[in-house]
Amino acid sequence: MSQYPSLLAGYENAEPLPTTFNADGKSLTNIPGPRSTAYDEFPKPIDSSNNGFDFHIYYIPTAPEEVKYAAELHERIRREFPELRIYRLWDKPVGPHPVPMFEVNVFTPHQTGTLFAWLAVNRGPLSVLIHPNTNDAYKDHTELATWMGKPWPLNVRMLKHVAT
Repeated sequence: MSQYPSLLAGYENAEPLPTTFNADGKSLTNIPGPRSTAYDEFPKPIDSSNNGFDFHIYYIPTAPEEVKYAAELHERIRREFPELRIYRLWDKPVGPHPVPMFEVNVFTPHQTGTLFAWLAVNRGPLSVLIHPNTNDAYKDHTELATWMGKPWPLNVRMLKHVAT
């Protein structure tokens, strides 16, 4: 038996999906349906009581161009997204993070998608670790983590027994 529950639970008696293509000849036709609640609230087990996702933006402290870019990116995010929680620009590794970074917290699915899209085109040479907050810090930083750019090895040993 799989460790993952079926994502089709609740759809057992649903009508089959169409196998026809849209006018582009490539994408499948979908039947109209209700809008997903995931547009407005984080899916379980994400605990949004504090914040839904953390974005950790890494830079190499011995690369002057990255240090400068990270400082400019930090300032730009503070100016463009003042509704987000933006932490200080660290000049040394902190927690499980192997290089200096700064953290940005988002509180809604809309903010998550907006910051993700914005960073996709504005992160420059920097790497970004994006993880949800589910009260399992180890799983959040490993299995549920997403990377933009080069993934960095984290010191996850310290997270194995930490409930967040």
